[in-house]
Amino acid sequence: MTTIAYKDGVIAYDSRQTRNDRIVSDNAPKCQVVDGVSFFLSGAVCDEKALIAAYFGTQSAAPVECSGYVVDGGKLLLVGHDDKTGIWRQELDPSNPDAIGSGSAYALAAMGMGASAEDAVRAAMRWDIYTGGKVVTFRVPG
Repeated sequence: MTTIAYKDGVIAYDSRQTRNDRIVSDNAPKCQVVDGVSFFLSGAVCDEKALIAAYFGTQSAAPVECSGYVVDGGKLLLVGHDDKTGIWRQELDPSNPDAIGSGSAYALAAMGMGASAEDAVRAAMRWDIYTGGKVVTFRVPG
């Protein structure tokens, strides 16, 4: 999976991609920009295109097993897909730290202790085998 953390206007994420219990890559891109909208996704890589398509209005017949953060027009959103209702979006309060993915509990605990989003992902890398590689950051415009 992965760890993606948000705090103080910064999204940080690792670069590890896994398949089942194996590391596929420690250089996987986790940010995709489509029509000026930035997607930071966690979950099944094979479902990322379906979630992005659903965000822009295309319905998905199959289950979509990923979720993530979206930066659209300066707004930070949490997005996912429900098999019954389709895409869902939740605008996040930019003053609250947040994290998703397999290492999210470690990242949230680190941020609760004062760590930045970047350092929170590093903390998750220490304990979560599905989080690794490099830490990449993105500053949310605004």
